[in-house]
Amino acid sequence: MKIAVKDKRIALVGGAGFIGHNLALALKENGADVHVIDGLQVNHLGTIYGNPSMPNRDIYLQILHERMDLLQQNNIPVHVVDARDYHLLCQSLDNIRPHVIVHLAAIAHANQSNKDPHSTFDHSLRTLENSLDNARSLKIEQFIYLSSSMIYGNFLQAEVKENSPLDPIGIYGALKFSGEKMVVAYNQVFDLPYTIIRPSALYGQRCVSRRVGQIFIENAMNGHEITITGDGSDKLDFTYIKDFVNGLMLAISTENAKNQIFNLTTGNARTLSEMAKILKQHFPEAKIKHADWDRLMPKRGTLSIEKAKSLLGYQSQYQLEQGFVEYIDWYKNMEHGDSHAGLSVVVE
Repeated sequence: MKIAVKDKRIALVGGAGFIGHNLALALKENGADVHVIDGLQVNHLGTIYGNPSMPNRDIYLQILHERMDLLQQNNIPVHVVDARDYHLLCQSLDNIRPHVIVHLAAIAHANQSNKDPHSTFDHSLRTLENSLDNARSLKIEQFIYLSSSMIYGNFLQAEVKENSPLDPIGIYGALKFSGEKMVVAYNQVFDLPYTIIRPSALYGQRCVSRRVGQIFIENAMNGHEITITGDGSDKLDFTYIKDFVNGLMLAISTENAKNQIFNLTTGNARTLSEMAKILKQHFPEAKIKHADWDRLMPKRGTLSIEKAKSLLGYQSQYQLEQGFVEYIDWYKNMEHGDSHAGLSVVVE
C-alpha cells in the first residue's frame, strides 16, 4: 500500500539507527525526499569501532554496515552531524529545508540510561532542544517526536490510553516525559505543529540495541540459556518494526496527526513466556532460566491503538507469530550466509 508522502522533504535526526534507517527506506520507497542526519556515535559505528572487546562486535559491525549500504543503494543522503552541536545541526537543516523533521536521536535503552544519565541527557534532551529550535526557525509543517511507553510507568490498567496517568520510573522514562513536555511547549509558544509517538517493545531486522527479542534469538542460536526476568507472566506490547514504520508514515501523511499523541504498537500485549515458546519452536534445544525482576522496569501491558486507528487509519499486521518468526528467519539466513551480514553470532 502506497502512503501519501511523495515529494515531502523529510529530515530524520538520528536517522541511521534501528528505527530511523528502516523508516528512511520505507519513505524513499513511497516517493519522499528523505535525508538522514546522524553522528554515528550512539550505538553505532563510532562506539563499536572504538570498543574492540565488545561482545558481538563483528556481527553488529556487519549489521551497521548493511544499514549504511542500504541507505547508499537507495540514494538516501546521510549527513554525518552530531545533533548535540546546535550550529552544525542548524547548518545541515538549513541546507535540507525539510517540510517534516522526525526526531529519533536518543539513548534508546532504559538500562543504559540509568547507568549513564549525563550521556543520556546529552543525547536525548540536548539534541531534542536543538531540533525543536531549528524547526521553529524553519517554520516546518510537522515535528515528530518519538517518546516511549515507559512514560506511563507501572500500567494502572491492563490497557492504557494516551490520556492515562503518566508516572515514569528511572532516567529513561523521565527524559522521554520531559521531551514530550518540551515538544508541547514549542507548540504553545511558537505554534510548532507536532506529533508525539509512543512505541513499545520494538523488534526487527538490523537492530543492535540488545532488545529482548534480539537477545532471545542470539542466545538460542549459540546454545546459551534464555533468561526471563520474573516468572514469565509479565506482558509487553511487542511491536514489529514493519508495523511501526507503517504507522509513522501514516502520521507524516495525515493532517489529523498534527498536535496529537499516539500509542503506536500492536495493541495486544503478550507475555515473555509466549515469546520464549515461539522461539523454542525454532530452537527446540533452547534452555530457559528465570532471574529477578528489575525494580526499575515498570509493569506494563497493552497500549490502546484505537486513536491511531481512528485518526490515522492504522492497523497492525504482525502479531508475534508473524513478526517474530520473520525476525528469527532473518537471523537464521544471516547465520548461513544468505544475507549481507553473513556471520554466525557469538554471544558472551
